[in-house]
Amino acid sequence: MGTRRELVVAITERYVSARRSDKTKVLDEFVALTGHHRKHAMRLLRGATPPSGKGSRPGRWVV
Repeated sequence: MGTRRELVVAITERYVSARRSDKTKVLDEFVALTGHHRKHAMRLLRGATPPSGKGSRPGRWVV
């Protein structure tokens, strides 16, 4: 897992600073190397934080 994290850190700089057309190429390379799903790879490279999972979800009102 450490190797994947290092790869994410290394490629994130390239991805963030690239133009839109170049992002596609970087993303294709990353997906081929890691086997991640494309949408997951985009979120990783964009630096999006995963939901914390804390707190309650709003539920239905029971009458």
